[in-house]
Amino acid sequence: MTTTLTYFQGRAGDHNDLAIPGALALAKWLSDITGLNPVSVGEPAPALNTGWSSELTAAMPDLKKMKAHMESVFTHGGRSLAATSRCAVSLATLPALAKYRPDACIVWFDSHADLNTPSSTESGYLGGLALSGPTGLWDSGLGSGFSLASVILVGQRDLDAFEKKCIAENSVAYIPLGDNYLEQLRQNINGRPVYIHLDCDVMEPGIVPTDYVHPQGMTLHDLEQACSLLAESTIIGLEIAEFQNAWTPDSDPVSPSELINALLPVINKIVKPN
Repeated sequence: MTTTLTYFQGRAGDHNDLAIPGALALAKWLSDITGLNPVSVGEPAPALNTGWSSELTAAMPDLKKMKAHMESVFTHGGRSLAATSRCAVSLATLPALAKYRPDACIVWFDSHADLNTPSSTESGYLGGLALSGPTGLWDSGLGSGFSLASVILVGQRDLDAFEKKCIAENSVAYIPLGDNYLEQLRQNINGRPVYIHLDCDVMEPGIVPTDYVHPQGMTLHDLEQACSLLAESTIIGLEIAEFQNAWTPDSDPVSPSELINALLPVINKIVKPN
């Protein structure tokens, strides 16, 4: 089994132009520490910063390329490291994963649940629909394949009313940060293979540059502890979303090294699983 390092460079509902170079920066660091040659998917384009429908139309050609690429990664039991720029890229990655690894659970680290639908979204942000498409709550045009029973939400602290109702009615595993959350995570994985989605806004504000800011997030130590626990499982892949290469368009680039160091238990397990 092989590991593929991928970074997405196309549009994906961007609010600004910082996540595309952020994904490139992540890929360079991951390449340096793993020795993997990164594969680029998509072509950079200026952010549109508009509603989900227009954003999806603009992103669809590159998202389809990403889905096809990820299918080629998983088809023979391969593993994935991916810098996915925005959460909306999961509209492509997760259906590809579901085709070959429907037994996986999705550990979704994020300050949001991303379970809104086109009819429920209040913000109109495409990224807020990133997990609901792959779990069949709406038809993105990129497929689905996972049920909500496959999802483990970790660290969410900004949930819309629709998402709270969805979580409650479907008994979605939801683990807020706090006492005993790591043991809850272990129990909910329950021996299943794991695919990890990390939205950088799950972190405490000020640790890494990202679009959204919500207090009471994870510290780097928290993230490293969680990754050590996750490394007890079979890890199919890790995707890192919403890392911006700078705090503002006019500020100096920020290294992703501290974030990557906290993720090393999982990265090492993906690259060298035995």
